[in-house]
Amino acid sequence: MFADLFRGSLVIISVLAFGSSLTTTQADEAPLNVLLITADDLGTQLNCYGDDTVPTPSLNSLAEQSVLFQTAWVAQASCSSSRSAMLTGTYPHTNGHYGLANAGVGFHCQDKFIQQSIPNVLKRHGFRTGIIGKLHVDPESKFDLDLHTKEGFGNRDVRRQVELAQTFWKDSGEQPWFLMFNVFDPHVRGRRPQGAPAFPDVVKGVPMSPIHAEDVAAWPWQGVDTPVMRRRIAGYYNCVQRVDAAVGMILESLAQIGQQDKTLVIFLGDHGPPFSRGKTTCYNAGLRVPFLLRWPGVSEPHVSEQFVSAVDIAPTIFDAAGLPIPDFVQGMSLRPVAGTSSSAGWRDVLAAEFHFHGAGGFYPTRAVTDGRFKLIHRLPGRAGRPVVSVDGDPSSRELAEQSKDHPSHEAYSRLHQPPEWEFYDLTRDPHEFQNLTGETAYAEAEQRLKDALRNWQEATDDPFRDESFSAEVAQKYLRQ
Repeated sequence: MFADLFRGSLVIISVLAFGSSLTTTQADEAPLNVLLITADDLGTQLNCYGDDTVPTPSLNSLAEQSVLFQTAWVAQASCSSSRSAMLTGTYPHTNGHYGLANAGVGFHCQDKFIQQSIPNVLKRHGFRTGIIGKLHVDPESKFDLDLHTKEGFGNRDVRRQVELAQTFWKDSGEQPWFLMFNVFDPHVRGRRPQGAPAFPDVVKGVPMSPIHAEDVAAWPWQGVDTPVMRRRIAGYYNCVQRVDAAVGMILESLAQIGQQDKTLVIFLGDHGPPFSRGKTTCYNAGLRVPFLLRWPGVSEPHVSEQFVSAVDIAPTIFDAAGLPIPDFVQGMSLRPVAGTSSSAGWRDVLAAEFHFHGAGGFYPTRAVTDGRFKLIHRLPGRAGRPVVSVDGDPSSRELAEQSKDHPSHEAYSRLHQPPEWEFYDLTRDPHEFQNLTGETAYAEAEQRLKDALRNWQEATDDPFRDESFSAEVAQKYLRQ
């Protein structure tokens, strides 16, 4: 099973060798620039992923020029941990960023991983490096950046963010560059006046045509359909329109300076929506994100069914730059799956995790899927309260007012009292409502995913397999 799970180890070896040869053969060629675009809390609520609630023309256009990965997961559905994985190519259980950077309990990425992170490696090889908006991985001072402006961290003025990108490019001159462009939408507001909506519908005229509660449906993965929830969901989609506008502006600016065909572009969300059963969970609504790859000279526009992870971003960028991939990287360069030809040897399962969000509850959790089935396992050593409502989402409270036979009650009960194991047949139950753990008819498939999960934990040397380690982490970080 390990060969099936991580045949990618062979791919990594070949990419390492290929990266070394690129350094020589491309010595006289200008390296590609790199534009990594993220959107806070953005799931697959885009037209190109089958959601037509609001128009997303700019992302549709990018998708038509890119590889659109249907099944892409972040490493953890919590911002700092997710971004630590993007920047280092390692899972949070490896790099040490178990929870939020601003939780006040000292989560941080280990120095050895930061020194081999995307900006630090590229900086050492002649790139100008910049981050606009959210970095949110501690210690931020360890990242080697020519530009780090936090304008955009909480500020939804996307025109201003694009202006900052334009200045960065102008100042780069002929130097190759790496820019991480982070859009704060569709994150909830931070501190807001009593009664103010969770999401701002319009910011400086964007979007021009906001939608309203009557224009949306309840999230199918929540199933809680009330006026309060519809209003919140509508606000979220208005933020999605702002993300689309930002992407359109930044890509238009890139084309105007003649860099469109000289720049690797990656777009993704840092995790799913800030609603219960989404963000901070190992359900698909939290882990699954849009992931678009436009790699000049390498990628061929198509929809890919291959499984990709945020840990693949760093090795992909190193590969594109013709640089060797650090040996501790746990992701794989996306070069083998960027084209439309066969990609034998790619991973056939996808894994992710959760530990903390803030400091209120520690629930080390692992998840794995083969596309048809999905397994969730909560590890020993759990402490504190499980995350039931994230970022003020009222769905649990709204559900409590519904009839006792409401179909969402059972799913929400697993938020309040998470079981050790959950197992789902995603073809019949894509929103993970019916836990099939222990069902005789699924015993073989369940055991297969348990084996795959164990193999992944062993391959990545997951320290949380040891209950004493989990207890030590909980004692150190958990706010009593």
